[in-house]
Parts: sequence; C-alpha cells; structure tokens
Amino acid sequence: MKRDIGALLNPKSVAVIGAAPKGQGLRGRILEFMRLHPFAGPIYPVSRSHSEVQGLKAYATIGDCPGPVDLAVMIIPAKFVAAELEACGKAGVKAAAIVSSGFAEEPGEAGARMQAELRTIAQRYNMAVTGPNSEGFASIDAALLPTFSPVAGPSDIPLLPANRSNGRVALVAQSGGMGFSFFDRGRPKEMAFDYIVTTGNEAALEGLDIVEHLIDEGKTDAFLLMLEDVKSPETFKRVAEKALRAGKPLIVSKLGKTDAGARAAASHTAALAGSYASFQALAQRYGVIEGNQVEEMVDIANGFLCWRGRLPQGRRVGICTGSGGGGVWLSDTCMQAGLEVPALDAATRAILDPLLPSYGTSQNPVDGTAQAIRQIGYVGLAGPLVESPVIDGVICIMSARSAEGLTHEKEKLKALKATAKKPILMWSYTIPAPASVEVLSEAGFPLYTNMQNVVATMRHMGDWNAHREHFLKVPDVRTTPVSAKEVVSVALAKAGPVLSEASSKPLLQAYGLAVGAKEKLVGSREDAIAAAQAIGGPVALKVQSPDILHKTEAGAVALGASNADEVGAAYDRITASAKAYKAGAKVEGVLVQAMAARGREVILGINRDPQFGPMLMLGLGGIHVEVLKDVVFAPVPVARSEAEAMIGRLKGAALLGPVRGQPAADKAALVDMIVKLSELAADHKDTIAEIDLNPVIVHNDGAGATIADALIVKVK
Repeated sequence: MKRDIGALLNPKSVAVIGAAPKGQGLRGRILEFMRLHPFAGPIYPVSRSHSEVQGLKAYATIGDCPGPVDLAVMIIPAKFVAAELEACGKAGVKAAAIVSSGFAEEPGEAGARMQAELRTIAQRYNMAVTGPNSEGFASIDAALLPTFSPVAGPSDIPLLPANRSNGRVALVAQSGGMGFSFFDRGRPKEMAFDYIVTTGNEAALEGLDIVEHLIDEGKTDAFLLMLEDVKSPETFKRVAEKALRAGKPLIVSKLGKTDAGARAAASHTAALAGSYASFQALAQRYGVIEGNQVEEMVDIANGFLCWRGRLPQGRRVGICTGSGGGGVWLSDTCMQAGLEVPALDAATRAILDPLLPSYGTSQNPVDGTAQAIRQIGYVGLAGPLVESPVIDGVICIMSARSAEGLTHEKEKLKALKATAKKPILMWSYTIPAPASVEVLSEAGFPLYTNMQNVVATMRHMGDWNAHREHFLKVPDVRTTPVSAKEVVSVALAKAGPVLSEASSKPLLQAYGLAVGAKEKLVGSREDAIAAAQAIGGPVALKVQSPDILHKTEAGAVALGASNADEVGAAYDRITASAKAYKAGAKVEGVLVQAMAARGREVILGINRDPQFGPMLMLGLGGIHVEVLKDVVFAPVPVARSEAEAMIGRLKGAALLGPVRGQPAADKAALVDMIVKLSELAADHKDTIAEIDLNPVIVHNDGAGATIADALIVKVK
C-alpha cells in the first residue's frame, strides 16, 4: 500500500508531540510558529507536563486526542521517539515529521539502531515519515509550518507573493537550515513556493519520494533539491524521468562531490570512475540541472517558472541595453557560457533603427543608450528584438534602482509578456528597489542582479528544453541480437574472475564489437613466428594472463616485430619478463596480433558503480586520460544519440574531427562501439564488474575502429 504523503503535507489535523510553552526552546517555538499561520485544522499539543500549552488544551498521549490525527510532529528526546511513533501507528496516525535529533548522525551504533527501528515502525503501519534530525516543513497553501526555522517566524512579508501567475516551486532538502535558506532567497524575488520540505536522515521517506508525490499532485512547476546522498538509485531514475516527461525541471545541488579516497582498481575505467561521476551521468541522461549555490539555483528556477511553455529553442541570445559597457560585458559572459550573440537580421534592425539615437546601435547588443530608454522604454527595445528570427531569447539590461520608469511601463510589460513567444530575462546592474521587483513580477518577468546567473538561466532553459524534446522523441532501440546474451552468459559462467584480452574478445565479438586486427594465441616461440608470417607485416606480441592485468608495466608487450628473428626475440623477452614480474602467474599463451593502422586513441570501459550500477566511460587516450582526465560517463544501455552526445562532451572532442590535414576520425564506428558495449554491460550487469578497452584506435572516417587491448573483470 502506498504511503499517504498527502496526509503529511496537507493534513486535516496535527498533533505536536513534545509541545511546550513559549520560550522553552525549540519545543515551544514549533507550536508558536505553527499558530502564527492560519492553518484550518485542529492542532493538538501532546505533553505529559502541561494540561494547556500556548492557550490550547494539551493531551497526555496521542491516543487521548479527541479526534483523528493525520500528522504527528515530534520534538522529544531521541530515546522516546520510537515508542511514540509506535503509539501513533496504533492510533491510526497516517504521517509523522520527526524533528528530534540524536540518531544515525551521531557517532557510534546506538543512534543508527534507533533510526533503523523508526524505519521498521513506519513500514509496519505504512506511515509517511520524514526525519529524524530534520527542521520540519512548510505547506504554504495549507498555511501549515511545523518548523522552528526563523523563516516561519513573525514577518511583514506574506508567505505567498500577491502575483501568482508565474508558477510554483517546491524545495526538498535533507539539510534543514540550508533548505529554508532557499525560501529566504527566493521570496524577496517574488517567487511562489508551495512546499519547503526538509527530510533529515531519511529513515523512511526519501526526498525523492516527496518529489514524486508532488509531480503526481500536479501543482508544482519546478523543483529545487539539495541531496546529500541518493539512497535508492532506482527511485532517482524513476523520479527524474517522470519529472522530465512532465516538463518539470529538477534543479539539484549534490553534496559530497569528492570521493574520500581512490580505491584500488583493476582497470583504468574503475580508477577514473567515482560515485559523483556516476551521479552526474544519471543527471545528464534525465536532464537534471546541477546548481552550485543557493542564489544561482533560485535564479534558474525563477526563469523556468516565469517562462514555462515558452523556453528557448536554441542558444542564440539577443541583448538590449541602455548601457553600452553592460552590453559588451554581458555579450562576453554569454559567449563564455556557450551561448551565441548573433548579428541581428536586417528586417529587425530596420524596425529598431528609427527608435535609436544616432549614437546607438541595433546590431546586437541593441544599445539604445539612456535616451532611448527614456523615450520608448525597455519594452520598446525588447519587443522588436524578441520577434527576430535569429534570436531564441532576450536579456534586457536595466537599472532597476528606481521603480518609476517600470511603473509607467507596467501595462506594456504585461502585454509583452502575454504575446512574447520567447523568454525575456531582466538583469539590473544596480541594486533594484523592492518596488521594481514587484512591478516586474506582476508583469511576469524575473529580475536578476547577478550577471552570471541570468546567463546561466538562459543557457539551462534552452539546453533543458532541447534535451527534453529529444528524450521524448528518441525510441530506445536495441542494436545487438538477444541471442548474444545467452552465449556470453555461458562463457562468463565458465570463466575465472579475470578474462584476459584473448578470453575477452570472443565475448565482445558476440555483441558485434569487431576487434579489427588479425591475431592468434600461441604457446611457443616457433608458433609465434609462424603466426606472424601468416598474418604478414609488423605484429604485436602480448602475454595473456589473468594474473597480469597491466601487461606494459610487466614488460609483457612487444610492438612492431617485423621478421622471424624479431618475433622470436620478442617472444623470449616478454615471456621472461612476465615470469620475473609475477612468479607463478597463470599464462594462457602469447597473443600475436597485427599492428593496427594509425588513428586517434580513445579508451572505452565499463565500471559497475556499487550504488548506481554499470556506467560506461569514454575518454580520449594518451595524455588526455592519464593527465587531463578527459572522460565522460553514461548509465547503460546507451542509445545512439546519447553516444553521439557523449563524444561531443569530451573537452578534446575537436581532436576527432579534421586536424592538421588529417581527415576526421570514424565517429560513426565509435558510436556503434559505445552502443554495443553498453548493451553487453546492461545484459550482464550482475556478472561483469569492469570492462577495459584500452586503447581503442579510431581510424579515419569510414575505416572503422580497432580494439587494441581488452580486459573483463567479473563481480566477486
């Protein structure tokens, strides 16, 4: 049975367990703050010490409350919480918000055991439980704020702005204090929040469970999230995809981005991977927008709220300004962020030019100077600009220090917002008057005071819109035969824990991954010479052993042997080196392999993240992966379009194009290899821990790609 999160966020009645008189710490403050707001239902203080609390009759136990209770808010010592939660379950309480701390966040095992008990009780009674160690929540429409955050305290600013036409945002955060800070930053910008939910240690409900409920509820248009961890990757995938399909952006700050330390790994792929890299890969797939600061995330959300349904169709920005210097500075910032600032089309310039003084310009940025701003206003500049066919969105530079001019333009601003088919964002280079924010908000425009944030908002709106449109259009089509799965399953079951290159390649070939080079596994010097003569041309010789994972380090590789003497000497040398490197290593033989044609080196691999599952890694070879760590990740399986996007995200992607007279690399062959490798990894996600194809040599366009070395490591 599904937990009733509606009873948590929109209860008809609430009990406060541990309620205390005003002035008695947090226990008194929660009830005090709740009563500051006009929640329509009854509030029942539960206290063993008082018969009356803050003018309300108090009850000794939850069972003594005179009517049914939907939600219990708990702020009592940790050691009593489990018993009270059990009592709530027996009394039919549907939900609980546990503010009390002293659980798994404490050192030692006692707190973790108590937290596990809360999870068990919540499951037994199918209760929707947030916390422990949270700061409560705010349900704005219900005027219910069971929290001790100062944000819920006395204030001259109403919880909701007077203008509510711009959409609603919800904040879900594990951190209590930081969670309410988003509201504190967003409300002065006239943003309308419908929920602020802090989830604490998440003993029972994850923050993503809350998000999924709100997506299904349908009132919320965008989400701000602060995630300290992802307890259930499957929930993350499901909710992120649901949000993307519903057209509701997730703007997320993921804490804990750095790994505590590098772990030993058999392959380059595993060594370069990490939990944050895996999180980023999932976020990329489902269009999750990562933010780094509270103000930035709030500003991005504000753009989406104001322009939902009319997002940019590309990255082309039009700029209008009364400050020439501001226009140049903003243009540079746009270009640095990957946006374009194209020259305006002749038809739009013909409309704008008569409106500008002789010393203004309509080329883009449109610099009307202060004179045009006084005569035709910001609407006069932005209106024609937003209609230009070479523009996807407009940023209007202004001084909002005084609201006088904006007030005169208010009705024109409203009309512009109603008719504009593309977003217009306002950036004030001066500190705006509160009245300016109100006027623009009432007209439907977000106002920005940070140049980086207004640019980031325009970029994220366009990128998210394009990503969503593509995600909804592209079907998930398998490229490899289903029969390959059984063939490889049988081979893996017979194989040892590590498969050498010679043992790995038949599995790769079953999935259509062409190894490219002619090769033969031999067991003697004479056989090596014969194999090289049969192959023809220079060859590579490699010792094959599941006990020697890094053959080059062991001196167990020889390249470019051209004749019988060189092949024989190379065979003797590398077999002796392998024995010296690791005595007793199991040697399967020596792989004699045609030297691959020249091309660009890349590395392809699979790493089975213990939390997020198999991740495919793509990186440029050589110094790019060893020193610059130029790699990207994606969860498996990977569709063809996603593989193409992965190549584009590499910092050195241009190296795969035409360079210094060389033709472009065969990116189509690389894409094909990425897709097939991802399907192999997805089919055997419970068996394969790592795959390392390093290097893969991508030849000139049309000539394919060669897997020059391979390694498969099974799950232990």
